[in-house]
Amino acid sequence: MVFCLHKKACTVAEIYLSNLAAADLVLVSCLPFWAVSAAKKFNWPFGGSLCKLVNISITMNVCCSIYFLVLVSIDRYMALVHPLSHERLRRPKFAKLGCLLVWALGLLLSVPTLIYREVKYFPDINTTVCYLNYPNTTVQLLCEGTLSTLSFIIPISIISFCTFKIIQALNNRLMDGSNSQKKEQKATTLVLAVLVAFLICWVPFHLVKIIEWLIRAEVLRRCKLGTVIEICKQIFTYLAFFNSVLNPILYVIVGKNFRRKVKELFKQWSRKRTATLSPHLHTHLHTHISVEKC
Repeated sequence: MVFCLHKKACTVAEIYLSNLAAADLVLVSCLPFWAVSAAKKFNWPFGGSLCKLVNISITMNVCCSIYFLVLVSIDRYMALVHPLSHERLRRPKFAKLGCLLVWALGLLLSVPTLIYREVKYFPDINTTVCYLNYPNTTVQLLCEGTLSTLSFIIPISIISFCTFKIIQALNNRLMDGSNSQKKEQKATTLVLAVLVAFLICWVPFHLVKIIEWLIRAEVLRRCKLGTVIEICKQIFTYLAFFNSVLNPILYVIVGKNFRRKVKELFKQWSRKRTATLSPHLHTHLHTHISVEKC
């Protein structure tokens, strides 16, 4: 709301962060369905359509969140490492186009969820389950391998490279006291905080998914790792979803510009409310004075 309703146009970094916030909002909106399912001992009471929709939304969040951070990392990399040579690419219209492509990629990577997610009743356990029903192991390995590569290995490599170069550039320019440089450093501090939180929350989740994929491909033996992986998978899933709660807290704690925008937005609303009430108040006072004169 702050990014969208503030009177000043968003910067490129804020466009990416607002889309990251939107992805987090989509995820958090879907979690109550999982909560109800878990409370009912993983019995899914919402039907097939919501089974697909909720899980597509969650898969999209996983993919889109990391790619928005890729865009943020590339933007900070261009701003600090190559501030002059890539200035044209750091424009809001390119940022919006990049965000649109990320949402499209997230939707594309959710296609297996759309095709293979289904609701099925299992009479032996008396439970209706919303689950991924792949036709065979080959399709499962192909889908999960593609998802892990495109939503984790490639973006993490790009983010790691950009972050390393950003930290190098900040160290090299630490003695530079210009206002523009300080402004870029403040924006980068927020981005790095969000980035570190994302890596702490999501890297364990993706590593467990890759190990699980290797077990299914029979590269690793299940007997030694199966139980440990199942326990870790549950814990790291909760840790990954906690990232959506952590991001807005980071905006407030780390982002001084964000706090300033919140104050300005409230002042903006306050002025509008006063301006709206003023004509009514003037009319009321005029009527009251007329009655007193009579």
